[in-house]
Amino acid sequence: MRRRRATSDEPGFQITPMIDMTFLLLIFFMVTQRMSKEQINLEIRLPVASAAVTPDDVDNRDIINIDGDGRYHASGRVMTGEEIADYLRRRLEANPPLQIYVRADQDTPGRQIKELMDMAAQAGAVNVIFGSYNR
Repeated sequence: MRRRRATSDEPGFQITPMIDMTFLLLIFFMVTQRMSKEQINLEIRLPVASAAVTPDDVDNRDIINIDGDGRYHASGRVMTGEEIADYLRRRLEANPPLQIYVRADQDTPGRQIKELMDMAAQAGAVNVIFGSYNR
């Protein structure tokens, strides 16, 4: 007579899907970190301010750059005023609250910064910070 082995009907713990998900999250965070650093690396000469302080958290902010000629840069491309206003409205709808980090060149005309602030207010921005260097 042959004996049958007792088989266990208990499901085993599958670690493979967990490892797959970990790698996907790792890739996601690496890509998003790289994108935000590329937006900051745009050649902009920030103004110097004696009272400048480094904010605690700028990770969850939309970065908008204004070069010395008054052109807006966001999401890795040059935008017009109407495109920036539309971009800000879409960002508020997709990921509220809207928080903005403005990096304006020291040669940027003041009217460009005022125009951006008006667009941010109309879009519903709750917090806007400006980039500058401390002496």
